[in-house]
Amino acid sequence: MKTAIVTDSNSGISQAEAEQLGIFVLPMPFIAGEEVYHEGKNLTPERFYELLQSDTVLRTSQPSPGEMAALWDRVLEDYEELLFIPMSSGLSASYASACLLAEDYDGRVAVADAHRISITMRHSIRDALAMREAGLSAQEMKEEIEKLAFLSIVYVGVEDLKYLKRGGRISGAAATVGSILNIKPLLVIKGEKVEPFATVRGTKHCKKREVEEMVKAAAEFRAEGRKIWVGQTGSFLEAADVADWQALGQAAFPEETVTYDPLSYSVACHTGPNAFGMGVSVRWEPGMRN
Repeated sequence: MKTAIVTDSNSGISQAEAEQLGIFVLPMPFIAGEEVYHEGKNLTPERFYELLQSDTVLRTSQPSPGEMAALWDRVLEDYEELLFIPMSSGLSASYASACLLAEDYDGRVAVADAHRISITMRHSIRDALAMREAGLSAQEMKEEIEKLAFLSIVYVGVEDLKYLKRGGRISGAAATVGSILNIKPLLVIKGEKVEPFATVRGTKHCKKREVEEMVKAAAEFRAEGRKIWVGQTGSFLEAADVADWQALGQAAFPEETVTYDPLSYSVACHTGPNAFGMGVSVRWEPGMRN
């Protein structure tokens, strides 16, 4: 094929899934103490969550220009051009670094700022696949993806406040009081910002509020006359929790196919292992170019 699609693992797409989709994924680095891990290489899901729940401070990082160039060079041996979709420019410097690096590739690399992460970033990759199938060039794909960038939203309910405290998003006192009162923060990820949206007493009520807010968001997108994708995450390890959470979403969107997607490591790093999220975005269709 003419155009390769490359993303990073902030999308939540594993190396195995990338191979099935016919795309390429740049592993994101994580730092635990003095040890550097790369997602999908020497950092398995089991090891990630083991580190996350330990006393070790686990920090996100970004790929070096050398790591990025090495993957691009390998991909361009078999493709004429490539489209690179990193995580949102508002959440990481990866986009800016990629744009600088792309200048050395004589127009063979287009870098799209999807302004997304995790569930809805995965949706952008699915859009890119549809665009490639429709025959769009890398530059055309970049333009279409950026048109849709802000037509997406993710809500994430946080089960354990210690991870927000660890990341400096709430104070120690707030975490202590919140834990005593069984407060569950609801965060919203839209475009370039991760912001507090609401505080709810108890997991059950937090999930109910999250579904209600997602229904409202989805209704706004539907008003634009475009099809909706819904993605969900629940507890990473408990299959029953995942099934229950997905069922709640499916009941709220009976006409949609509600899929389950794990939160990416970069999100889980700040929210903890049992965060429950739901995302919706407008899906690209060929008629949108008219």
